[in-house]
Amino acid sequence: MSPAPDALSPSHADWGILAVFAVVYVGMFLGGLPKLRLDRTGVAVLGAIAVLPLTGWGVREAAQAVDGPTLVLLFSFMVLAAQMQLGGFFGEVARRVGALPGSGPSLLAALLAVSAALSAVFTNDVVCLAVTPVVVALCRQRGLPPLPFLVGLACAANIGSAATLIGNPQNMLIGSVLALDFGGYLAIAIGPVLLSLVCLWVWLVHGTGRAGWAERAPAATVTDASPPFDAWQSAKGLAVALALLVVFLATDLPRELAALVGAGLLLLSRRLHSSEVMGRVDGALLLLFIGLFVVNHAFQSTGLAAQAVTWAGTQGLHLHEPGTLTVVSVVLSNVVSNVPAVMLLLPHLGTDPQQAGVLLALVSTLAGNVLLVGSIANLIVVDLAAKQGVAIDWRQHLRLAGPAALSSLAITWGWLAMAR
Repeated sequence: MSPAPDALSPSHADWGILAVFAVVYVGMFLGGLPKLRLDRTGVAVLGAIAVLPLTGWGVREAAQAVDGPTLVLLFSFMVLAAQMQLGGFFGEVARRVGALPGSGPSLLAALLAVSAALSAVFTNDVVCLAVTPVVVALCRQRGLPPLPFLVGLACAANIGSAATLIGNPQNMLIGSVLALDFGGYLAIAIGPVLLSLVCLWVWLVHGTGRAGWAERAPAATVTDASPPFDAWQSAKGLAVALALLVVFLATDLPRELAALVGAGLLLLSRRLHSSEVMGRVDGALLLLFIGLFVVNHAFQSTGLAAQAVTWAGTQGLHLHEPGTLTVVSVVLSNVVSNVPAVMLLLPHLGTDPQQAGVLLALVSTLAGNVLLVGSIANLIVVDLAAKQGVAIDWRQHLRLAGPAALSSLAITWGWLAMAR
């Protein structure tokens, strides 16, 4: 009589799910799959499709793997950001910063502060998308070196976005899944965020990154394609953003519902067609979230992830320990980028997920400044700058941003250690 199979042994379907999971995360690392015209979103969506027959799920079961509140919150803030973009708000703010009197270092300080503040509310990717062309124009008009300003813009946007639970997609996910308190998180995060901004400015101006100040922007015609400033549309967006911040800080209303109501109010317009606003919603990012939710949930259902975490624990590596979580977050965020890294780590934060969630939100975001590929915001700045004739490669980014990024992580570690 043959022995009964081990209940803990993975089935053929489990191994198939593991293979799909591995391919998806290779795609996250590479930005696509070799010889196929697929980006990260395409890989995630195909991965979600592939696990359905392996799990035996139907569409209804797959939908249950998706965290609806996170998607609603992300969509709603995309609508808010689209309102501000179409109102020309971001470009106008950047132009006013560029018109300030003063030297390059003082203008850089103003740019870092404004970029961080805007990113804390309107998300880092949107701010970089709207402000980068204006910064290139500013550097050309005033004879300033573009590298410190552009790398500083990307880094400050990432740092500022870490200050709130709405500043970037991974923080929205963490805040939604772990039900973190908005004001409580802000109170903890604001200290290391402000210190990190100061550290970034000091490094860009006085550190070894100062060599970048000798490189002037090449002469070329810069086309500012940002929409003209519309005071009324910008005021509408700012009013909704302010109202949402008050709701998040002063009430216990679900953030995703409040944000959805705000997005609905903005769509009620006599001047901006809803198709214009909805056309700026990043549907690819929403699909990336959906695909990764399904793939990750399928992987969790195999039990292989839990076994791997248990095995790591026997080797002295516990994800609930701040040191281990910090190192793993930094590495994963620079290998597969922030959002996939957070999705992988969220189910394994131990018995105190609230404290670990704050650490994960800060570290996964700040780690995106270490390498060029660590954050979508970095890539947005590089791509837009290249279209304006300013090239930034990974070595330049690492030289200018790397030391400041590592310092910000050390600051955060020390800050949270004192708070514990």
